[in-house]
Amino acid sequence: MHKNIATHILLPAFCFILLISCSSPVATPPPVLTETLLPTPTPLPTETPLPTNTPEPVPTLPPALARPQYVIDLRLNYSTNAASVTQTITYPNWTGETLNELVLAVQPNLWNGGFNIKSLSIDNQTVSNYTLDGQRLTISLPQSLPSSGTISIAMEYGLILPKMQAYSNPDEVRPQIYGYSDRQTNLVDWYPFVVPYQPGEGWILHNPWYYGEHLVYDLADFDVTITFTDGTTPQVAASGAEVESITANSRRFVLEAGRTFAFSISTVFKVATQKVGDVTVYSYFFAFYDAPSEAMLQTTVEALQVYGERFGPYPHKSLTAVQGDFNDGMEFSGFYFISRDYFNLYDGTPKNYLVIIAAHETAHQWWFDSVADDQALEPWLDEALCTYSERIYYENIHPDLVSWWWSYRYFEFDKEGFVDTPIYDGGGQRPYWDKVYLTGARFLEDLRTKVGDEIFFTFLKDFYTQYTGRRVTGADFFRVLREHTAADISDLMTKYFKKTY
Repeated sequence: MHKNIATHILLPAFCFILLISCSSPVATPPPVLTETLLPTPTPLPTETPLPTNTPEPVPTLPPALARPQYVIDLRLNYSTNAASVTQTITYPNWTGETLNELVLAVQPNLWNGGFNIKSLSIDNQTVSNYTLDGQRLTISLPQSLPSSGTISIAMEYGLILPKMQAYSNPDEVRPQIYGYSDRQTNLVDWYPFVVPYQPGEGWILHNPWYYGEHLVYDLADFDVTITFTDGTTPQVAASGAEVESITANSRRFVLEAGRTFAFSISTVFKVATQKVGDVTVYSYFFAFYDAPSEAMLQTTVEALQVYGERFGPYPHKSLTAVQGDFNDGMEFSGFYFISRDYFNLYDGTPKNYLVIIAAHETAHQWWFDSVADDQALEPWLDEALCTYSERIYYENIHPDLVSWWWSYRYFEFDKEGFVDTPIYDGGGQRPYWDKVYLTGARFLEDLRTKVGDEIFFTFLKDFYTQYTGRRVTGADFFRVLREHTAADISDLMTKYFKKTY
């Protein structure tokens, strides 16, 4: 996620979207959020090799699937903001352990009456032994799932979408993207998904918080069909590329090797497109915002080219940028939002937050979607890298504005802190930002200065290559760095990090 800090140019009402709190003690979390924080994960385990021939017992063959498969049929009444969903998850157990239960994240259940399970089965056996507590769905398996086995979870459920709220104090209430407004319906983190499992430790499902992101995702494949049951024919912005649908009144989207699948739907969207090699970039926006939408589209195209050269190839066939009818911005797989108010502030030049944030959110396709991390416990691994990627974008596309970017982004920067601060220890929204985003970008600039451009960018490309499709920790970051340089960075570690890596 990206939120800006330029309060000097905004009306007070814009304080929410820019995520600036002058001083904001952390409020007591709502009682529904009860999940236990789990330790920082290590990289995903390697796949279990094919078994050798042994007499007894007969070994379980590894599953054919490299990652979970989600096949979802969404039937949405756009007029009433209600949906019925049929979903199948084919889950391969690459954890290296035998599993007796599965844990799924169900974000819509955080809204009262927002989620209702109608049926649940595993491998065609009806299951009633499950609990749904807040966002946590725990399913006891009818039979144990051995390491390298595969299971199929079929479920039907109903959704009642909430109205998106505008909050005056983002430190008291989490920003809301999921739901509907007068102009837009957003389905983000809207389906139950199996959360990652850390061998020896358990399932990774953290508490929601008032700033930052808390969910952690495994890589998965998605095949999602949406049908409008009320005869509405809106524009549909989606994470995946659209493919031919089975029925005439449905639309089908496919995303391979993504973390999440998001929709934004509106009857008043306009859309523009541009190609970057074999990638189609989409820009969805509301009427009278043609100029800022063109800037969002152009920045996304330019950033795709810069980051593809500097980090490695973009993994999907499409990238969708959407004007959000809310005071926030957020990244998803092959998809991101930019707040309507960044559009209102666009001045026709690259010296503004619309361009900055488009570059930032595009970078999340590398640092979040391809190379994932624990967003709650080590958010710097995507947010600091994406903030610094803004600088990389400007030095390549607008080199005369690099100094401006530093001064504009950091004009209020005041207090240093540790880069590796979890979202729960941020001490408030602004202090969290200072530590993770801004101090994180300064660390990367100091690191680049110390080791030199050639080593720095070779390291970033190698880090991306080694961990594409996987989840990383800070220890992984520094392990790859040390493969590329013997430079003494102990002073940087002492200054910027609380942990010893």
